[in-house]
Amino acid sequence: MTTDTVAPAASGNDLAARAAALIPGLLLLAAIGYAGKLAETGVKQLAESTGWSLPNIEYVLWAILLGLIITNTVGVHRIFRPGIATYEFWLKLGIVLLGARFLLGDVLKLGGVSLALVVIELFVAIGVVVLIGRWFKLGPKLISLLAIGSSICGVSAIIAGKGAIDADDEDASFAIAAILALGAFGLFAYPAIAHLIGMSAHEFGLWAGLAVDNTAEATAAGALYSDEAAKVAVLAKSTRNATIGFVVLGFALFWAARGQARAVGSRTRFLWAKFPKFVLGFLAVSVLATAGLIAKADLTSLGNLSRWAFLLTFAGVGLSTDFRAIRRQGLRPFAVGALAEVTVTVVTLGLVVAASAWIGL
Repeated sequence: MTTDTVAPAASGNDLAARAAALIPGLLLLAAIGYAGKLAETGVKQLAESTGWSLPNIEYVLWAILLGLIITNTVGVHRIFRPGIATYEFWLKLGIVLLGARFLLGDVLKLGGVSLALVVIELFVAIGVVVLIGRWFKLGPKLISLLAIGSSICGVSAIIAGKGAIDADDEDASFAIAAILALGAFGLFAYPAIAHLIGMSAHEFGLWAGLAVDNTAEATAAGALYSDEAAKVAVLAKSTRNATIGFVVLGFALFWAARGQARAVGSRTRFLWAKFPKFVLGFLAVSVLATAGLIAKADLTSLGNLSRWAFLLTFAGVGLSTDFRAIRRQGLRPFAVGALAEVTVTVVTLGLVVAASAWIGL
């Protein structure tokens, strides 16, 4: 009787303590995100009142820049870290809510195009990373992690792959550092390139979803271009994310066959464990919106909620990108990832331009 009554209390206290630990970081995310909104509005009002020609910088970029400045100057105290780490949850929630702004027909149409291009992107990214990684004489499991991260969804894929192939913590750290550095660069470079060559919102969104590794950076890059581009980037990136189980399973089987990883049991169970569940949430909301089961006013509210969730995400991206820590990891994994990224960038850009010319986007 004593044990039965004490255990729930301890569990409840533990849960409350964990929740309380998130509050400082969540408040920081909200403060930076809201500061980004205020900065965007303030610059616009200043341009209108003075007649000055000022750049129209979206709140997305302001939130990321403010986070980057804080992290890479004064740094972030450890009390904020648990809450900041929730930015991936807000990203997934934002994607699920974004389903309210997609009709199922649009999802199936663009999802079919995305899937065909994703298959090509996967083979190109994995092949290029393996070839360049061997050329740079990186460890074979580090090469595998870089290939998994570059081809699918960055850090999340690397974490999933690490356990599946029994990779060392050091290899995972190297791979994550390289992917984060490249994601930060791509976040600013991709929109600039797209504006330079005059890509449409649909074209750029599809390209960002195919070429940018991390889901957060892909979403942010799309949002920097336009609201429409962000929607397409999320859909294309979600299509790419859905392949994570198959790619990680392939690498797990490869290393298990060589006696350097645990044997894979049920492949169906393995695939389900690795599958990103938020993709199903996105599709479920899209189905409800298409069937007219969500009122128009509620659709608008869900769309606005997705923007607020993304605001916390973008603040978290900036706060989680420490260039000093990335630099300490060394240059060889970064060089391999950079060369692979350039190759994937060029190939996917060509694929999107070709698809746009053939079927229209």
